[in-house]
Amino acid sequence: MSFYWSKERAKNCARNAPHREIEKLTAKKRLPIGGQAPDFDLPGVDGKHLSLAGLPDKKIVVVVFTCNHCPYVQAYESRLIAIQRDYASRGVTLVAINANETRNYPEDNFPEMIKRARAQGYNFPYLRDETQVTANAYGAHYTPEVFLLDQARRLRYTGRIDDNWQHPERVTSQDLREALDAVLSGRAVNNPETHAMGCTIKWAEI
Repeated sequence: MSFYWSKERAKNCARNAPHREIEKLTAKKRLPIGGQAPDFDLPGVDGKHLSLAGLPDKKIVVVVFTCNHCPYVQAYESRLIAIQRDYASRGVTLVAINANETRNYPEDNFPEMIKRARAQGYNFPYLRDETQVTANAYGAHYTPEVFLLDQARRLRYTGRIDDNWQHPERVTSQDLREALDAVLSGRAVNNPETHAMGCTIKWAEI
């Protein structure tokens, strides 16, 4: 599959973000490595609410801030589905959260989230952060952006999924998978912070 069209859209998405979004990014305090993850209780596309506290049996929870329309997200969807499939038996779950405002981005609204999850065959929860409180609490900036939480729900890795959003066959650093393997093996993550590649989260006007 070619993502040439996505590359052009991505340039606009990432480089031409409104000044108000850039200002919010620089002011936002990110959850630090080793920090206790904030709880959340959000509605999912399956019709149920899900909270972080409601996942006590999971060794690792990977919170992924995402959305529908971003070309970076679309390029990574199949890789996220594969990661969930490959690590589910080891006590890992991904939890995708969409916090984008929908007045200017109606394709990210809840009904469209339901359609997207079904069409792509998501095998992980997809939640709606309508108030953007959860995205703010984590200090999320981009879509997609991951926050890997250990069993104590402390942050062990944050940032990108891998190092090539457009060409999976050219990936040289499987950052999220390597972090998962390290935490599951009781080791420190070699590179616990990377820069997420994606669109900026679309913040609501205050």
